[in-house]
Amino acid sequence: MTIPVVAEQLAVGTRTVDTGRGVRIHKTVIEQPVTIDERLVRDEVEIKHVAVDRIVALEEAPTTRHEGDTMIVPILEEVLVVERRVRIKEELHITRIQREETHREAVVLKAEQVSIERFDESGTPPTK
Repeated sequence: MTIPVVAEQLAVGTRTVDTGRGVRIHKTVIEQPVTIDERLVRDEVEIKHVAVDRIVALEEAPTTRHEGDTMIVPILEEVLVVERRVRIKEELHITRIQREETHREAVVLKAEQVSIERFDESGTPPTK
């Protein structure tokens, strides 16, 4: 005697169905004025001519140097005497001055807002 054995099998799949329903998406851009308030740092340079009028030997001629925030640049000149000497005519004293100020400016920021509207096959929104 034979006894039949039965087994069920399941096949799962997907398909696209047009239901006639859909959505509308509305996007709007809003502008919102905003004031920014930032601190800015700016360097300024102050140049002062300082008369020196000092004779120095050629090998002793000074070079650019710094004294604190001030850079001193010697201005040299050869002077004809019985012998040639280097005279420091003047120095440039360059001082860095750092100033801090507040900068205020109005700017416009934009943001997008989206609203979604669902509708049925007739194109009318469904009632709740």
